Amino acid sequence: MHECPYCRKLEAYNFGTYLDQTKHWIIFLAPNQSNLGTCVIALNRHHGTLTGLNSEEWEEFVQLVERMENAVKKAFHSTLVNWGCLMNSFYMENKPDPHLHWHFIPRYRDPVEFAGHTFEDPHFGYMRPRPPKKISEDVRVEIMSKIRKHM
Repeated sequence: MHECPYCRKLEAYNFGTYLDQTKHWIIFLAPNQSNLGTCVIALNRHHGTLTGLNSEEWEEFVQLVERMENAVKKAFHSTLVNWGCLMNSFYMENKPDPHLHWHFIPRYRDPVEFAGHTFEDPHFGYMRPRPPKKISEDVRVEIMSKIRKHM
């Protein structure tokens, strides 16, 4: 994993595999790729809520939204992207230690063929649990390479 002040802690949260970073945000390819290109974007300092982000962090996040959506649209022809800031799992423990992060979930009207796999979005238009998509580490690397190419 890439070395940065928060990566070890973020790795424990299982946000995924390091993909890239900006001054304020770290991008991970999410463990579950049932929606091709799904990522987690975490704040590059420990903070638990949207309240308290400074204007520079917000501004950079807005730029990152455009950059990520364009990259995945070019790479895999996503139809749209859902963004979610869901902190629930941190509060399942008695002593929560939340870390601000966003879920970046590309959605696809049509199946996508990539690296010998068919990625389907059978619940397109709805938010339903996505079963894990089993792919090899080699395919994960190919996904990351294709996203980076368009960032």
